[in-house]
Amino acid sequence: MDRQTQFKEREQLIFQVAEQLLLENGDAGMTLDALAAELDLAKGTLYKHFQSKDELYMLLIIRNERMLLAMAKDQHKKFNEVVAFFMLHHLHHPERTVLFHSLEEKLSMTGVGIQRLFTELYQIRRQRLRMIIQMAEEYLTHIQSSMSVRDYLAGIWSLTQGAAMMLNSSFYQRYLGSRDGLRIAYIEQALSLPLRVKTP
Repeated sequence: MDRQTQFKEREQLIFQVAEQLLLENGDAGMTLDALAAELDLAKGTLYKHFQSKDELYMLLIIRNERMLLAMAKDQHKKFNEVVAFFMLHHLHHPERTVLFHSLEEKLSMTGVGIQRLFTELYQIRRQRLRMIIQMAEEYLTHIQSSMSVRDYLAGIWSLTQGAAMMLNSSFYQRYLGSRDGLRIAYIEQALSLPLRVKTP
């Protein structure tokens, strides 16, 4: 195995373990010392892959966005399958969705030396959004809905974020019943939104 392949494989392992530690311990409890110890690496080795904890967090968020972009690029998926995948990606790990959202907001105000990573993140999102807009336009036309693409995509995003917040809430969890049933209900609700707004 060449050095570049080793570097990439080590980087993927670092990201996986860092995300797990972050989800288990939160922002305050996730330290680079703990990450290095968990991986049995020298702390200096981590700095070959990122320069700071802020940069690591941004790279984790970008990694997540790339996963969503790859899903949107799948030519074999229909729009309703893309919506279901997007929602399940967030609702199976609601703690990640809530945490990544709050981290991104925090980093946008306090992050140091990571502007280029925000530029990269927004480029990935714009690329995915262009694809999703086109798919949504075709889908809404196909089902003869007069709902606008903007309203539909905003509705899907709002339902997903709201469901993630609820699934991650220590208070509401006692009232949720079957979490799988709730996830399915939210997806069905998202897919049915434009069916209520038919073109006259």
